[in-house]
Amino acid sequence: MSEEIVAKGKIFELVQIKQDDGRIFEVARRAPGVRVIIVDDAAKKILLTKEFRHELEEWDYRLPGRKVFDTLDEFAAFRMRDEDILLAAKAKAVAEAREEAGIEVEEIEFVEKSTLGATVEWDLYVFVAHKWSLSSAGQELEIGEMIEADVWVGFEEARRMILVGDMKEGRVALILLQWLEGNGHVAAK
Repeated sequence: MSEEIVAKGKIFELVQIKQDDGRIFEVARRAPGVRVIIVDDAAKKILLTKEFRHELEEWDYRLPGRKVFDTLDEFAAFRMRDEDILLAAKAKAVAEAREEAGIEVEEIEFVEKSTLGATVEWDLYVFVAHKWSLSSAGQELEIGEMIEADVWVGFEEARRMILVGDMKEGRVALILLQWLEGNGHVAAK
């Protein structure tokens, strides 16, 4: 199989993959992202951010996160080096918890990789942080980011927010719901 990039924007590239039998398969590719479940085990709460999302034209509750690589060129160079994406994602998750949420992560563990689909490559790596502290610097937002990072909700409230659609990033909301259910934090209904 061979791969050819036939169009490239800032965030996505269109890739044609020639199969061994001559068929062409197309994929829209975007650099992977990360999301972090930050847990206060003693209070049985998780940290959500409240972020204004231009694509929604409204505020949304989300897990802190962003792209692992800021450009497609950085992502392509990384793929050429054949390095471990999980290590790069973990480092970005720790950095993003500090920048977006004002949290210094001390220990982080991988939860799940969400694969978008066969024709759109945009993986999300979800981590959980149980051991952390507040950053003395607070949030370190980029220009234009509108993010409130002090939304601590109980496990049951997080479950309710997911089910009523307060968290609009559906595949991340599903992973969070599965994490809540699977870790015994919320009793199955």
